[in-house]
Amino acid sequence: MRPLPKLVRLSIAIIGALAISACAGALGGTTATTDRAPASLVLVQGGDQSGQAGRDLPNPVVLRVLNSAGEGVEGVTVTLAVSAGGGAVTPPSDTTDSHGEFRAKWTLGPGSVVQSLLASAPGIVPITIGATGLLPTQIILAQGNNQTAKTGTAVTNAVIVRVVGAGNVPMQGVTVGFQVLSGGGGMTPATVVTNALGEASTKWTMGAAGAQTASASAGSLTPVSISATATP
Repeated sequence: MRPLPKLVRLSIAIIGALAISACAGALGGTTATTDRAPASLVLVQGGDQSGQAGRDLPNPVVLRVLNSAGEGVEGVTVTLAVSAGGGAVTPPSDTTDSHGEFRAKWTLGPGSVVQSLLASAPGIVPITIGATGLLPTQIILAQGNNQTAKTGTAVTNAVIVRVVGAGNVPMQGVTVGFQVLSGGGGMTPATVVTNALGEASTKWTMGAAGAQTASASAGSLTPVSISATATP
């Protein structure tokens, strides 16, 4: 039998290779295209936090959009809407990054313990994210009680009070009023906004010789009493 010409043998080899490749593809031998359709929305970080009402929570809210294989999907628009407590989220809406994630800062509403957000994306079941807003509950006298100073002069140490919420969490940005109740004299400044430690500080100048009393108050909280003695 005469051997086939070289060109014919080459053509047969190419056809055979193409046939094998086609069969492999039909049997799943090639990598399938990943499903990029969003299937679910999950909370990665930022749920069940506690923070002072009216201020930013310590950690951002991070959400991830997943496909049916549990992989992050890029470019999906996620929206956050405040559903309880007031406040705001920044940004309220954006598209997911290369990891399928969206993150936002949550500023709690100013006067509510119960706070929540509704997170949504097109074609996906929304999820609710909750947080607890801490409100001022107590004024504590931290420094400056029972001092003695001469009439018309200030006591050595500043009077410092601390405003706290549940769990002794410092309450920042709360206005505290200082008032002399007896003995004359004065407190400077008379109105102070608490710092990051929840503290407000003032200097107390004595009035007439004898017992001196003052108070510190904030909103509807029970005021604290402060005592001092003025000497001639």
